[in-house]
Amino acid sequence: MSASFVALSGGVGGAKLALGLCEVLEDPRRLTVVANTGDDFEHLGLRVCPDLDTLTYTLAGLANPETGWGRAGESGAFMEALGALGGETWFFLGDRDLAIHVERTRRLRAGESLSAVTAALSARLGIRARIVPMSDEPVPTVVETDEGSLAFQHYFVRERCRPTVLGFRHEGAERARPCAAFLDALAASDLGAVIVCPSNPYISIDPILAVPGVRAALDACRAPVIAVSPIVGGRALKGPTAKMMAERGVEPGAAAIARHYDGLIDGLVLDEADRQDAAAVAATGVAVEVAATVMTGPTEKRALAQAVLAFAARIGADGERRPQSSSTA
Repeated sequence: MSASFVALSGGVGGAKLALGLCEVLEDPRRLTVVANTGDDFEHLGLRVCPDLDTLTYTLAGLANPETGWGRAGESGAFMEALGALGGETWFFLGDRDLAIHVERTRRLRAGESLSAVTAALSARLGIRARIVPMSDEPVPTVVETDEGSLAFQHYFVRERCRPTVLGFRHEGAERARPCAAFLDALAASDLGAVIVCPSNPYISIDPILAVPGVRAALDACRAPVIAVSPIVGGRALKGPTAKMMAERGVEPGAAAIARHYDGLIDGLVLDEADRQDAAAVAATGVAVEVAATVMTGPTEKRALAQAVLAFAARIGADGERRPQSSSTA
């Protein structure tokens, strides 16, 4: 039987790599994709889960190819009608996209867990990999800015990432628990690797790590933990990663990503454009792999997935993981 794998993911960038992994693995059912739910919020009476939805649409072949998020063939008649009534239109919900929010909200109010709803929707859409939320309990990300505390979507969408970022809070994290399927996947005896997708470390990966028990489970697993840098040539391909790093006094680059994940990862994949940073990354004690990380199409997604898996296999064959963090959270 082939090895199993776990991927920690945010939205667009993580979904691209998750799709590549699904396409190169012999059995996509051996892949568990853990989604950040720190972006989730209640909007217009509906439970909206942006990263879960991006992963769902991408792995189901329904994602908008131009944006990487939302559904293909989308229309906005609902938003137009809502605006005419004076309703809030700053967060776009497409006519097709509304269906998943309505059905999710209905099932959650009927008592189902977020992980159960996600599994059911994935099955209906023919997704073979397992998508799980990081927790069934809400852990909303709050962005501390020079204009005060902002709920994540208010910062990200309504304010278009304009305010200066001072820090982050993960509300309710201390009361949350990782989804059972997440912990089971990390504890699997055949786990081949944990892959940290090229997602924003502050707002996509850190919320997952903030859930009590996650770091301890990662420390306990015997498989290598491999991250893919979301920074290429000092810039983020999508989203505010580089902006956030600079505003927090961190020079955007692969070495900064390695330091951010200190004690967590065994290896870091950086782009060919950042080959000169390999020595600085290695100096942090992390193994380095240089590959083409810009996933412009299906071929690039599969190539990066293969490179990540091969890198993990080499580290795993050494039988050594670097010393893990002392955190037991």
